[in-house]
Amino acid sequence: MEINIALEELQKQNKTVYKNVFNHFYKGLVLYANNFLFDQQASEDVVQEVFIALWENAKDIEIKTSLKAYLFAMVRNRCINYLKAVKVTDDLNLIDLNSMLILDEDLDLISDEEKNILYNQILKIIATFPESMQQVFKLKFIENYSYNEIADELGISVNTVKTQLQRAKTKIGQSLVVILALLSIKQ
Repeated sequence: MEINIALEELQKQNKTVYKNVFNHFYKGLVLYANNFLFDQQASEDVVQEVFIALWENAKDIEIKTSLKAYLFAMVRNRCINYLKAVKVTDDLNLIDLNSMLILDEDLDLISDEEKNILYNQILKIIATFPESMQQVFKLKFIENYSYNEIADELGISVNTVKTQLQRAKTKIGQSLVVILALLSIKQ
């Protein structure tokens, strides 16, 4: 009921409701975008663009799920468009997998058993990383450290942080493709 009221008020361009929605979702959406872009400023820009689009197009918006899911989907789509614009490809569909693992609403697509299998496999994959890569990965994805904070914490360069994260992402992506394929065969 609250979502319908909020949407109605957004469609009427109620600035107070818009500001409350912005304040409620902004930080989470920036964190979510940063999981795709690994660039804080670009993530903030994408989220701000989403809120501008929400304001400008409020009268035409039809939300079939929830406002939260709608906003997260908008951010995900804009991140994909941003990455395409800077010529980053997602051959393994890691962005969709990442959004599935981050956003609870999308996890309904797989069973609880499959979720457990995926999470356990990801933990096993991470456990095979060299110690330094494990540290970088955990600081980034568990502690939400920035590249600079990780570099300072571990006494390494920002480029080393980026390289370690790219290698980790590649290893996880290669392994998960096999796991997901096995899960789909099982069905």
